[in-house]
Amino acid sequence: MKVTLVSRSGREFLKGDIELSDSATVADLQQKIHKRTQKYYPSRQRLTLPVKPGPKEKPVVLHYKKSLKDYTDGNSDNLTVVFKDLGPQVYYRTLFFFEYLGPLIIYPLFYYFPQVYNLLGYTGERVIHPVQTYAMYYWSFHYFKRIVETFFVHRFSHATSPLSNVFRNSAYYWAFAAYISYKVNHPLYTPVGELQMKIGFGFGLLCQVANLYCHILLRNLRTTNGVKGYQIPRGFLFNYITCANYTTEILQWIGFNIATQLVAGYVFVAVGCCFMTNWALAKHRRLNKLFDGKEGRPKYPRRWILLPPLL
Repeated sequence: MKVTLVSRSGREFLKGDIELSDSATVADLQQKIHKRTQKYYPSRQRLTLPVKPGPKEKPVVLHYKKSLKDYTDGNSDNLTVVFKDLGPQVYYRTLFFFEYLGPLIIYPLFYYFPQVYNLLGYTGERVIHPVQTYAMYYWSFHYFKRIVETFFVHRFSHATSPLSNVFRNSAYYWAFAAYISYKVNHPLYTPVGELQMKIGFGFGLLCQVANLYCHILLRNLRTTNGVKGYQIPRGFLFNYITCANYTTEILQWIGFNIATQLVAGYVFVAVGCCFMTNWALAKHRRLNKLFDGKEGRPKYPRRWILLPPLL
C-alpha cells in the first residue's frame, strides 16, 4: 500500500509516497519515516488521520500496534497521514528520575551544611531539633521511594515525554526542595510540640505506605486476567475514591506540614493539590465516559474524585 505523508497545513511532508506491504503496521510506517528523515525517530512522531470538514472533532491518532489497513475504508490501498513533530523526547523513567533526584540531594544539604546560613548573614549558634532530623529522614524516604517506584512499580501508558518537561518539572521540584529545606533547617526555626510532631510524621508515614500500595494496585490493573486497556480501579481506597493515589500523596504532605508547621510546606501542598485536582477530574470524566453502562460495558460506580468530602 501507499502512504502519503502531509503536514498539518496539508502540504506534502515527504517527497513521494511511502511504499509498504499490505500487512504493514503503524510501527512499520514510523520506522520508514525515521529511515527517510533520520531526524524523526518513532517516539517523536504523532501520526493522525486528516480531519474531515465540518464540526470540529479531535483527529484520530494512529496506534503503533494497529495495521494501517485498519485506518483505510477497507478497499483502498492509499492512505493519507498527517505528521506532527513532537520534538526531542526522553523516557518517562528518565524524566521522573531527574525531577526526584534533585529534592533527594538538595534537601539534606541545608541540614548537613549549616554554613550556608553563615554565608547569608546568620552568625548565631545552630541547635538541631529532633523535628529537623526526622523531617530530613521523612523527606529523603519519600523521594527515594519515588525513584524506586519509577523503576520497579510504575507502568507508563506512553513511553516518552518531551525533553522540555525535564527542565520544567525539575525546576518545580528542585525549587520547592530548596525553599522548604531552607526554612525547616534554619537556625531560627521554632519546632512544634513533641506530640504534634509525632502525630504529623506518624500520619504521614502511614499515608506514604498507603500511597505505595495504591501504586502497586495501579501497576497490576491493566494486566489482570490478561485484559488490556483501561479498567475500573478496585481495591483498598479505590473502592471509594477514583484517584486514591493522589489522595494519599496529598495527605502524606499534610502530615509533614503538621509536624513542621511552615508556610513553605503548605504552599507546596496547595500548588501540588491544584495540579492533582485537574488530573483527577480529567481521569474521573474519562472513566465515566468509558464505563457508561451501555452495550454491555460496566457502569462506573459513584465515587469521590479526590478528597472526601470536598471533591
